[in-house]
Amino acid sequence: MKLLKLALVSALFTSILTAKAITVAAAANLKYAVTDIAKEFTKESGIDVKIITGASGKLTQQIMSGAPYDLFLSADVEFPSKLVKGGYTTTPATVYAYGSLVLWSDTGADLSKGVAVVTDVAVNKVAVANPKTAPYGTEAMNSMRFYKVADAAAHKIITAESISQVGAYVTTKAVEVGFMAKSIVLSPEMKNVGKWVEVDPKSYNAIDQAMVGLKNASLQNQIAAEKFLKFMGSNQAQTILKASGYSLPANK
Repeated sequence: MKLLKLALVSALFTSILTAKAITVAAAANLKYAVTDIAKEFTKESGIDVKIITGASGKLTQQIMSGAPYDLFLSADVEFPSKLVKGGYTTTPATVYAYGSLVLWSDTGADLSKGVAVVTDVAVNKVAVANPKTAPYGTEAMNSMRFYKVADAAAHKIITAESISQVGAYVTTKAVEVGFMAKSIVLSPEMKNVGKWVEVDPKSYNAIDQAMVGLKNASLQNQIAAEKFLKFMGSNQAQTILKASGYSLPANK
């Protein structure tokens, strides 16, 4: 009976301490998937979720400058690990998914050529997320180097702030080709826009996406953020990530 009372008191205390809303900083490739995950999380927990998306490097800079985010879902492991080393986090960097890179076009570019399409005379502009702040941009450049077309395409590259801006360039036909996250082209909003092909993963490094809880948050928000981090491993979240084209860690 005493143990039951203690458990009830502990649950009540945690409930009182848990915030009613949290802010999630998420890499731009998660734009659609994290929105769906947040909806499921709110249904289960009653905690509202505000989502801020952007390039992982820019979000990292904002966190280090004191931005009031409660947790960070990055497009790589390096930026979260940097935050861990700097003492900005409440958790270690944990990989929650692996992303995939695709070539996307809404102008009829011959994507059957794969990455070599960037050298076509009919392709004047190629959108790539900023390699300094966006992991998908880094791997897009690595893929072009792998196929030895980076130098030939250098004058065509349009550097976007994030994957989201690459998407804007492609959908407005401002560029003929864009290097995009598979999760974006599979989203309901974009799945019927243009054509895309997967970039052979042998041509770029694994895009291992990691998450961390943040110390910028209050104690109440840290508790709520911990619930969201745990929810990322739930069946609901895992189903959404799979449907969005992500691969999952072996233990998921």
